[in-house]
Amino acid sequence: MTFDDSRLDAPLDPLTEGVLRHLASTGARVRRDSASLDEVRRTVGEWGQPRGVLVVGPEARLVRSVLEPVCPVPLVAWPFRRLPAWVGPLDLVAVLDADGRCAIQVAEARRRGSAIILASTGDSESWRAAGNHGTARIQMVSEDPISAAVSALAVLGDLGLGPAVDPGQVARVADMVAESASPHRDLAVNQAKDLACALADAEPLTWGGSVLAARASRRLAELMRRATGRIALSADAAALRPIIESAPRRDPFSDPDLDGESRRPVLVVMDDAETEHEVTRRKLEQLCAIHDVRVRSVTLPLGIDERSSSMDRYVALLLQGSFATVYLALGLDRLEEMS
Repeated sequence: MTFDDSRLDAPLDPLTEGVLRHLASTGARVRRDSASLDEVRRTVGEWGQPRGVLVVGPEARLVRSVLEPVCPVPLVAWPFRRLPAWVGPLDLVAVLDADGRCAIQVAEARRRGSAIILASTGDSESWRAAGNHGTARIQMVSEDPISAAVSALAVLGDLGLGPAVDPGQVARVADMVAESASPHRDLAVNQAKDLACALADAEPLTWGGSVLAARASRRLAELMRRATGRIALSADAAALRPIIESAPRRDPFSDPDLDGESRRPVLVVMDDAETEHEVTRRKLEQLCAIHDVRVRSVTLPLGIDERSSSMDRYVALLLQGSFATVYLALGLDRLEEMS
């Protein structure tokens, strides 16, 4: 499977245009899906602090990762259809029903008298199961799980259960990434295309220091596996070290046509500008230098730094990585398998 970088700057076919347009419209989806939050905020403003919070739905673990550092009450991301036995009238159930599969959890939470925050389209089964009493409804237009998480986090932040999340700012960050990674920006000035070229014949190792950067690295590895059909590993530094140390030395005289294709590891660092894990990152990069392993970074766009919200930075890293994997699949002529 040969990577052809000329495909990255070629005119777009309908499939490629559709996939890239979907990524580029992430900011627009966040804006549309958060349009009704003022009414939701008035509803939750009458609620007190719950005894505990249960989060269900496709991005429940993302919501937990954002809330966990500051949430003043017990918090659980729940992957199962039946709610745990302890959930009752004193608790809050946050449902991210972007995929329309959470009606059972919503109905059970209503039966137990729990407060419910529901992010869902208005025609979903969970919307009909929620009832009106004790329910704050975030009516979504799209079925984007990231957009559902952003809206729910904004409401949970207003309840004092997590950091402040501004959907408008998240949408602006997504727009910034979409502009910088646009297919109309050529390879010389497009970091997403440049990363795709760097990973064309590589076995990617992805790493992130903070909880959300590590989550973004796992999502990036998943996307790369789909884009290439090859191995892509996301792990912590301790697990990556033996792989880097065992990388064979690069042979500058090897000929892929005669010696066969040789794939070497490339470390991809999800850099969210947090300094807490800087020492670990520096040690990983030094190890890569010793063993002739290339290092590439997915960085935040200009204007976004460690002072921005964690959700802003997560969306920026994830969306840049998503654009890169689309360009990688495009160069390998595997976009149909990925979509």
